[in-house]
Amino acid sequence: MSGDRDSRARVHARVHGHVQGVNFRYYTTRTARRLGVKGWVANRRDGTVETVAEGERSDLDEFVDFLHRGSPAASVEQVDVEWKEPKDEFDGFRVRYR
Repeated sequence: MSGDRDSRARVHARVHGHVQGVNFRYYTTRTARRLGVKGWVANRRDGTVETVAEGERSDLDEFVDFLHRGSPAASVEQVDVEWKEPKDEFDGFRVRYR
């Protein structure tokens, strides 16, 4: 069933709290790669961290769980999550810089 197209998804999340300057992007990238999730993560000017990721729904559920915890030094206050259909546009997971 893991190859079933319906089990794939895309998640767009915005993480609020003390999430910049605390290795949040590094830990997000490490978690995504461990799970086989593809996409990107970036700091935003408003102090949030934004991420878009695609993969198996079960892996993305674990990825979103991580976002609620964050890196060891982070203090996550809120995570806005939007589920979408996958576009299969990524070939890995990386940090985006502005």
